[in-house]
Amino acid sequence: MSIVWTSEYAVGVPLIDQQHQELFRRINSLLQACNEGQGKEKVAEILNFLEEYVQVHFGSEEEVMIKYAYPEYLAHRKQHQHFVENFMDLKRKFEQEGAGIHLVVTTNKIVVDWLRNHILLTDTKLGAFLQGRIGQ
Repeated sequence: MSIVWTSEYAVGVPLIDQQHQELFRRINSLLQACNEGQGKEKVAEILNFLEEYVQVHFGSEEEVMIKYAYPEYLAHRKQHQHFVENFMDLKRKFEQEGAGIHLVVTTNKIVVDWLRNHILLTDTKLGAFLQGRIGQ
């Protein structure tokens, strides 16, 4: 199973769309590894990527939201903070317990749900708001 990038996920802001596409590539790599029985080895790699990704990507999105006075900034930022909390829990579990099958499954669920729900519902709403504002 893989998560396919389609135009419905596009926000319309090139930097944000490129970052989302990279996230899709990384998660697909994890899903493929899990299907091949190598998920445990990939979890550490994905967690390291996500740690950097959330800082850079969320920072990029939040900077754009502030710059263009996005009215739903606080709610959007709260979702980012919730993801970071979930991520930090995953990272702690990985550091304490290693990459067990439960951690692999939980990582998949949290990140795939994020891709489908946050990007499709929340980020595309931001993109619609930004259309016509960027470049003015």
